[in-house]
Amino acid sequence: MSGTEIIFEVSEDELDGGYSASALGFGIHTQGDTLDELRRNVREAVDCYFDDDTARPRLIRLHFVRDEVLVA
Repeated sequence: MSGTEIIFEVSEDELDGGYSASALGFGIHTQGDTLDELRRNVREAVDCYFDDDTARPRLIRLHFVRDEVLVA
């Protein structure tokens, strides 16, 4: 997997605040109260999941998902 990327879907918890992130295609999930904390936690989670440097993705992409509700 060297030279590839991993994509995290990020959503904001509108009720409690903070952010959660889940890797697409991998069992990696983490959260953070701020975007900076989330970024640190995502890097740490990827490091823990891929203990072999040759298998670790070189890029981490955060894909932010936002729901919007409209009243009809």
